[in-house]
Amino acid sequence: MRTIDTDVVVIGGGATGAGVVRDVAMRGYRAVLLERADLAQGTTGRYHGLLHSGGRYVVSDPRSATECAEENIILTRIHADAVETTGGLFVSTPGDDPEFPDRFLAGATASKVPAEEISVGQALRREPRLNPGIFRAIAVEDGSVDGWQMTWGTVNSAKAYGAQILPYHEVTGIERDGDQVRRVRAHDHKNGEDVTIDCTFVINCGGPWAGLIAGLAGCHDVEVVPGRGIMIAMNHRLVNTVVNRCIYPTDGDIIVPVHTVSIIGTTDVKASDADRLTIPADEVQEMLDSGEAMIPGFRQSRAVHAWAGARPLVKDTRVSATDTRHMSRGMSILDHHDRDGLKGLLTITGGKLTTYRLMAKNVVDEMCQQLGDTRPCRTAEEAVPKSESGKTYVVTHRLEDREADRMEEQIICECELMSRKMFLEEMRGRPSANLDDIRRVTRLGMGPCQGGFCSTRAAGLALHDGLIDVGRANGLLELFLKNRWIGLWPILYGAQVRQTALDQWIFSGTLDIEHLPEPEKAVL
Repeated sequence: MRTIDTDVVVIGGGATGAGVVRDVAMRGYRAVLLERADLAQGTTGRYHGLLHSGGRYVVSDPRSATECAEENIILTRIHADAVETTGGLFVSTPGDDPEFPDRFLAGATASKVPAEEISVGQALRREPRLNPGIFRAIAVEDGSVDGWQMTWGTVNSAKAYGAQILPYHEVTGIERDGDQVRRVRAHDHKNGEDVTIDCTFVINCGGPWAGLIAGLAGCHDVEVVPGRGIMIAMNHRLVNTVVNRCIYPTDGDIIVPVHTVSIIGTTDVKASDADRLTIPADEVQEMLDSGEAMIPGFRQSRAVHAWAGARPLVKDTRVSATDTRHMSRGMSILDHHDRDGLKGLLTITGGKLTTYRLMAKNVVDEMCQQLGDTRPCRTAEEAVPKSESGKTYVVTHRLEDREADRMEEQIICECELMSRKMFLEEMRGRPSANLDDIRRVTRLGMGPCQGGFCSTRAAGLALHDGLIDVGRANGLLELFLKNRWIGLWPILYGAQVRQTALDQWIFSGTLDIEHLPEPEKAVL
């Protein structure tokens, strides 16, 4: 059994956990982050890509609105390479409440969220695909952010300060010595070994799984309600600005341009299990109908992938336990010394990706206070690696890169302009990674073909370069296609049906993928 000695263990490798381990490491503590799967594979990687201006919450949750507005400015600076400053519009579509825009503007002023009403003509010139029947438009400072890139930038910063980042390490126990946390036990799924980590403090950033993690320490009264939401990616940018309906937050009221696609979201339904999230057919239709209200012709566009994520919502006694739409989006820090008589354990949940850095600051401040140690937070002052220039992301950046190396570099994924060099560098850096792990940082297979062409090239290249053997190449390919299929079957209509049929002919008819030799070791 491997043993590690550290000061702080952070559990959960989403944006919040990454932010906490970075903050802890920058304050000079030894830190280890544990994540049971890949980084940002849970809630952080399963959302619509919005960098909130705060506008969405100026009426429903003013405190969250203010936090989002303040953090938007900070994240745009410290995560410049992951942020696209698209701007945003809140528009009133035919049939919407004509009085809500005035409530919106008043709420924006009160919560200090920058907002300016513009003419309908200005809005239509800015976004020609908008419903010409809109009758009011308000400009805000929404943006688009790559959650995976942001999380990896955060952990790379943490590693530069000495933190250890351990993905695919599932926590199996949190042990105490009397009323004090003393160690965490975890299982390394990649290598099949158990790990013991001696520590003096644990910060639980498990999101919708935070209650289960707290239970491992004997703290069984942590109620986090998973709010399931589905999203659909359309195959190109129908808009270049974030477009919101100017109504009280509801299902399918936002379209976000992210990289080369547009994402519509989202529903909000209580889930019983954050690990098993359905994508109901009626909710898919609801998203398409909602998109049509904002962008006429939305239904005729090609949907390429659907997915579901679980928001970690704090249980609110003021609303029904099933009414997740009206639960607070604010953060909540649980002190298990006060609640459960256990020192050295804090749980943080709620919040939003846009406020991840503030959440980390607040919980690490609380840890320092409990330790009687004054160490100021510096995360707002220092950009993460690759964002030092302050230059934000633009959708054409990969085209620019390929223009520079087109004579030397082979394109592996035409949809996302991923080169051979990009793929192989990631595989060499993480030899135990599966193709989905690589997808989250390179966007492999995230375009219209959904891996139909590029997945076989990727597996073949890794084999050709000696990074994997034949059995593992087969296993990686099969798992990747299986995971792509999960997001395809709910949206099989129109052009995507033809694409999926073609892919099926390639993989079953030509490669007979169902009967390839199995790898000696299961692919996670």
